[in-house]
Amino acid sequence: MSVATGGAEPGAAAGGGGGNRVFFQSPRGGGLSREDSAAPAVVQVQQQQQQQRRHQQGKVTVKYDRKELRKRLVLEEWIVEQLGQLYGCEEEEMPDVEIDIDDLLDAANEEERALKLQEALVDCYKPTEDFIKELLTRIRGMRKLSPPQKKSI
Repeated sequence: MSVATGGAEPGAAAGGGGGNRVFFQSPRGGGLSREDSAAPAVVQVQQQQQQQRRHQQGKVTVKYDRKELRKRLVLEEWIVEQLGQLYGCEEEEMPDVEIDIDDLLDAANEEERALKLQEALVDCYKPTEDFIKELLTRIRGMRKLSPPQKKSI
């Protein structure tokens, strides 16, 4: 911001007791004060951060195959639905049953997977054999999802 001083006021020169007028010129390109000029920089940084977040979110779908993620989601929804039928209740009322798909995929063979499922469903009073067989069929051919790895800079 630059400051320009003008001549004396019209009545002041004649009266002898006048002062100088001060005029403020706005900076080139926008008429923003020093405080206002910082605001676009803040907005620009925020926009860059949002773009980085969007870019990072996009990496998740690149890291994990979308098709594999979709299959996993469909399987998890099916498991919740089947457990609701087995326990005869809604999801909110269901006992704490943990079925870890990656843990099942780590098992050496089908028998070990079936044992893990039977242990998880020990509190269920309805027959679980059909559920276990169907789940083992559905996970056949699936891959374990590894946690995302951070890239070093």
